[in-house]
Amino acid sequence: MAQLRAFSALAEHLHFRDAAAALRMSQPALSGSVAALEETLDTRLVERTTRKVLLTPAGERVARGAELVLAELDRMVEEIRSVRGPLVGPLRVGVIPTVAPYLLPVVLPRLAEEFPELALSVHEEQTDQIVAELLAGRLDVVLFALPAPVSGVTELPLYDEDFVLVTPSSYGLDSPAEGVSRQALGNLDVILLNEGHCLRDQALDVCREVGARAAAATYATSLATLVQLVSGGLGVTLVPETALPVETRRAPNLTLHRFKSPAPFRQIGLGYRSTSPRAAEFEALATTIRSSIGTLTTGTPGIRPA
Repeated sequence: MAQLRAFSALAEHLHFRDAAAALRMSQPALSGSVAALEETLDTRLVERTTRKVLLTPAGERVARGAELVLAELDRMVEEIRSVRGPLVGPLRVGVIPTVAPYLLPVVLPRLAEEFPELALSVHEEQTDQIVAELLAGRLDVVLFALPAPVSGVTELPLYDEDFVLVTPSSYGLDSPAEGVSRQALGNLDVILLNEGHCLRDQALDVCREVGARAAAATYATSLATLVQLVSGGLGVTLVPETALPVETRRAPNLTLHRFKSPAPFRQIGLGYRSTSPRAAEFEALATTIRSSIGTLTTGTPGIRPA
């Protein structure tokens, strides 16, 4: 089965490096598995070029069959796990970068306490990538901003969190007790994350709503960098409530402005394949995560468990 998985990944990515990265294995190991499968079948499955991989006619047929076989194997494995008890054994979780550093330190200890036989592995990546890996069977559940970008994913809302406007202290922007208006963004340069981050798209939606402009020349690959750029006076940004305690303590000369109700917000949820037989387990996982979030919500109305 390991050889079939290796070939299936290669057939999907048509590149040894990308396929090896998707399976979290070395390129030589992947190449060896594919070569062993070719030897077993006594036929060439791939044509190796200088830049990419092409499937032979036999390789295309094997790729179609491998997809069916691996899908059925994954289904059987999930059924077996589901009868062993809730959240026992391996669980592969994907999580987006604008959630992982702030939610996992709160959730992981609670999961270890409530489900001591759970063998958790975590993969941090942007939304499109973890959802693709979920649907391909390489992940079991994902933690991301709802809604899912594609069909076939069942969503369990976990919590809502408001966006907070972060500016350099030198801006002297008024922050009334009832909160600033979204219209305040219209006169400011808003710094965003790079393309591919769902948080960028959410911030852009808020900006478009009030006709605000995004700073064209300045982007960041992480919230940490984004906040540091604001601290340096390069513009303002929108930061989700859960990230504020971690990111703002590392950056001086900042002022936080909460928005007037209803504030712009995002919803974080848990997603799993709609065909998975482990729905009851994932409901239990969602319940534990929601209860863990209570430690984040103390004195913070900007975070609301679902």
